[in-house]
Amino acid sequence: MSEKVIAKKEVKLLCEKPGIQLIKAGTYSLNELSELRGTPELKGQILDLPLTDKKEVLTLGYFALQPSVDYSAEFDFTEVKIVTKGKMVVRDVEGNKYVGEVGDVLVFSPKTTVIFDGESDGEAVYFKNVPANPSYL
Repeated sequence: MSEKVIAKKEVKLLCEKPGIQLIKAGTYSLNELSELRGTPELKGQILDLPLTDKKEVLTLGYFALQPSVDYSAEFDFTEVKIVTKGKMVVRDVEGNKYVGEVGDVLVFSPKTTVIFDGESDGEAVYFKNVPANPSYL
């Protein structure tokens, strides 16, 4: 059996600079677990995308918006929203618009103002690297 050498990939943090990123479903190719684990009969895939190199608390939340008015929020932490129903429409202060649909991932980096568009009509699960907000409990 020959030994397979896997080169170390350059690690690029998704939250290196402030901003919004929309990762559309299917953007990345997953790695085959059978190859990574050396187990040909194993059927599965995996992919890690590093967000930040900070080791902090992690909070899980649920979020829903119905069509209404725009509102803005300041993010001084990293938050990842996975759209589970409908669509989430957000903009940055420069006016760039991001439309997240089911299966898409929105990444909000620290020092970012996010404008949630009033046309949003959907639900998301989110993770953020700060303690839970007591008023949201």
